[in-house]
Amino acid sequence: MAARQPAALTDLAEQAGPPLHAAPGPGARARVALAVLCGVYVLNFLDRSLLAILAKPIQDTLHISDGQLGLIGGLYFAFFYCFIAIPIGWLADKTNRVNVLSLACAIWSVATACCGLATRYPQLVVSRMMVGVGEAGGVPPSYALITDFFPPGRRGKAFGIYNLGPPIGAALGIAFGAAIAAAFNWRDAFIVLGGVGILAAIATRLIVREPPRGGLDPAPASPAAARSGFFDTVVMFFSRPALLLAALGSGATQMVTYGQSNFTALFLMREKGMTLDQIAVWFALLVGIAVSAGMLVSGQVVDQLTRRSKAAYATVPAASLVLAIPFYLGFVWAPSWPLSLTFLIGPSFLNYFYLSSSIALVQEEVRPDQRVMAGALLLLVMNFIGLGLGPVFVGAVSDFFHAAHPQHSLQIALYCLTPFYVIAILIFLALARVLRSDSRTTGVDAP
Repeated sequence: MAARQPAALTDLAEQAGPPLHAAPGPGARARVALAVLCGVYVLNFLDRSLLAILAKPIQDTLHISDGQLGLIGGLYFAFFYCFIAIPIGWLADKTNRVNVLSLACAIWSVATACCGLATRYPQLVVSRMMVGVGEAGGVPPSYALITDFFPPGRRGKAFGIYNLGPPIGAALGIAFGAAIAAAFNWRDAFIVLGGVGILAAIATRLIVREPPRGGLDPAPASPAAARSGFFDTVVMFFSRPALLLAALGSGATQMVTYGQSNFTALFLMREKGMTLDQIAVWFALLVGIAVSAGMLVSGQVVDQLTRRSKAAYATVPAASLVLAIPFYLGFVWAPSWPLSLTFLIGPSFLNYFYLSSSIALVQEEVRPDQRVMAGALLLLVMNFIGLGLGPVFVGAVSDFFHAAHPQHSLQIALYCLTPFYVIAILIFLALARVLRSDSRTTGVDAP
């Protein structure tokens, strides 16, 4: 089905070398870039997950409560992570996105090493805040780079592969973080992994090349049209129901995912009887396999179903969350850690279908010059709700019930996350209605 390319697309293709969309699949340059970006995302989440994995030895050393742990893993981190992502996103839209990503990786890696040097709670708070500052520049530029390396119809799968970063990072954080802490000290885990991140920042700058913005889109905007001011993009994002509902649905889902994940290792050790060595093996394997499988499958499903209906960007995560609820309740209820981990396979696989859906929807709904900023705004909403409030909610509820139920306060707190599943499902169903209405107006779903 040959078509004459617009002059703007021809110019962009000449600048970029052999056009990636002319080949049966993405070229080697795109695949290498995706592998590097995924590797950086692995380190991003590895560093972020260390606090949750090493919660018990940190609590024993610094004498902090569940509530304080929730604040440092949630609100204190998320405040910087979410809001600094906005100016960084605007800067990356106007400058070299690879440079922004490399610098961000270096900042969060140095801050991670500083966490291992903290001797008091306030020092750990400041170090975690700086981790948030660095990580704010990691994901939004990567979203936009992937969108410019892969054409429409292949982006869901590409984002599914990129989103392997969190489960692989969390699994490695569990395995290596817990193993290092068990063999040596929890401080050594932060310092060693921070040093690895600094090397990754250098490698990213040397390997990944900046692609042309919008070079693989069906109808690239003209240079005159492809200019958006900071506030223009903000107003555009929050005035479009599809984008806002995608962000809110993702945020409600993350209330569960971050609220649970920040306390799962502590819950399994304190209330289910697991040891740090067992966490390093069994919990690491579960997260690495189940969540990774969910990311890969969700990307494939989104690519397939959105070819028939754009509403699949919303119905896929809604259906996955419905299926996840009984498994989640089983995980919290189970009287032993082997049974609890068995139930946890379900939500670990199903809880993250929303991610590839929401990212791909937002990236395809905005212009190329707005993609980093739009990705940052998506992260602002969903992470401030989920990452910022989820761990704080669980920690506060656990502290509240600790006096009356000292042996099961975390179990009660995790049960209290269940209503957020229902809220997320309802928001995604509302998004599906909006997308169907948009498709009827534009005729996108017509055969």
